[in-house]
Amino acid sequence: MDASFEYIFPAIRGIQAGREYYVSMCPLRLISKIFIFDDEELVPELRAQRTLNEARVPEMANYLTENAEDYVFSSLTASIDGRVQFVPLGDGGDASRVGRLKIDMSSQFIINDGQHRRAAINEALKKRPELGDETISVVFFIDRGLERCQQMFADLNRYAIRTSPSIGILYDHRDDKAQITKQVVNQSNAFKDIVEMEKTSLSPRSRKLFTLSAIHSANLAILAGLQNDLDEAIDICVRYWNEVNNCIQEWNQVQEGQITSGEVRQSYVHSQAIVLQALGHLGNKIVQLPEKEQSATIKKLKGFNWKRSNSHTWEGRCMLGGRMQKSSSNVLLTTNLFKTELGLMLTPDEQRAEDAFKRGENGK
Repeated sequence: MDASFEYIFPAIRGIQAGREYYVSMCPLRLISKIFIFDDEELVPELRAQRTLNEARVPEMANYLTENAEDYVFSSLTASIDGRVQFVPLGDGGDASRVGRLKIDMSSQFIINDGQHRRAAINEALKKRPELGDETISVVFFIDRGLERCQQMFADLNRYAIRTSPSIGILYDHRDDKAQITKQVVNQSNAFKDIVEMEKTSLSPRSRKLFTLSAIHSANLAILAGLQNDLDEAIDICVRYWNEVNNCIQEWNQVQEGQITSGEVRQSYVHSQAIVLQALGHLGNKIVQLPEKEQSATIKKLKGFNWKRSNSHTWEGRCMLGGRMQKSSSNVLLTTNLFKTELGLMLTPDEQRAEDAFKRGENGK
């Protein structure tokens, strides 16, 4: 190939399924210029990958620009449709696997995996052009036609599993909200040793009573609209959950080993994610009361019958036909119940939802 009409990438050669493939590093500024994305107007059977989800791109681009000194982007995977020549550094051993990958400049590069990363890089460079000299690893496969590209996309995504929200929170050391939740779990008496830190759902035999992701959602509800620094936010949540813990006998019994977590989850509603989130919304109102009123207001929770069998209270709010529900309307109606029983005013939206619920009950 004529050197004046070719791309040259430093590369490592490997073998998969009897076929050569190559791994290289590409400057970010060249990603959008070299690698193309299939025309989104083509029907699915004529594309090599899914359509671009535009909503994902700004978030990924912001992650890149806001963490320019601490970001991580995984490799792109691309197919090369054109002439390719690998020139090794030597004839044997390691030298035969390291060299230069020469690609005819008329070749087409199609991304099999990483189209959202490509779009995010392009957007990020508009704000931070200096990132253009940084690199991302690229895995090159030789194109075998549309059918092969489609099969590669299917294979690359076949076993991809999104991490659970709980472990995402546990391993996130950048997000202040994640830090708040982890500190609340560590410091609050309510959650001591009974929080599942990795999974988002609990098996019937799990010894844990709550999931980290459920507590995180509840904490976000408590702090919504409040302006506090990190330590203040942690203290607000810890104090609130400790007060709630004092009102729910079964939480304490689980910690003391008197009853099992499974028994509580099966028979009571108060450890369920929807009820925790409703308690979080309740907490948002309570923590804005004068401090001397907060404890007295929370203590009114002691009068609740938390049993699932108490269908008169929970049916239609956090339960439907005896099963827990997780919709936003269920959270709202459960929050309404707590606020009403504790003598707190409903917002206009909450009151409209409550009126509609009551009308439905009367109709039954």
